[in-house]
Amino acid sequence: MTKLIAFNKPYQVLCQFTDKDGRANLSDFIPVPGVYVAGRLDRDSEGLLLLTDDGRLQHRISHPRAKCWKSYWVQVEGMASEEALEKLRSGMVLKDGPTLPARARLMSEPPGLWPRNPPVRYRARIPTSWIHMEIREGRNRQIRRMTAAAGLPTLRLVRHGIGGIHLDGLRPGEWRYADSETLFQAGKRTGGKHARRAGA
Repeated sequence: MTKLIAFNKPYQVLCQFTDKDGRANLSDFIPVPGVYVAGRLDRDSEGLLLLTDDGRLQHRISHPRAKCWKSYWVQVEGMASEEALEKLRSGMVLKDGPTLPARARLMSEPPGLWPRNPPVRYRARIPTSWIHMEIREGRNRQIRRMTAAAGLPTLRLVRHGIGGIHLDGLRPGEWRYADSETLFQAGKRTGGKHARRAGA
């Protein structure tokens, strides 16, 4: 039976199980052997990470042709205008080529969002805003590069959904088994309710 794990990756944790420099990594949180990351998340980003022991599923999650939308809460520097949002929705040309169109809209700060440690550095004279973004590519630092190109540097990035699987109350460092059948069913959420902490 395929194993699929949903993990809420904390800030500054590497998406790998070892690190020669002794930095925090997945082995500090997930005691399940034989699973591998399906789609990476930068060390300075937070939120949903999927791991599986199924190589075909791993490829499907990561490949844009699978149309597996990934959704993010993005805190940006400055007030996101409709013009800036439309740039994200239309697709942008980055250094590695044009992006697919994103889904983007203004949102309030997510209710119940955990504090980041260390916190985002605020500047009193510069406002911030939150954008709900969805993409189905997985380029290196793509969300950050897209918002920067739209004039809205990213301050905090939290991935909260991949396909039909969402954080659903997982706190940073917690994980649970997820149902792979819901992954490609848009809008449907995983039914797992029991979160585990490292060593659980």
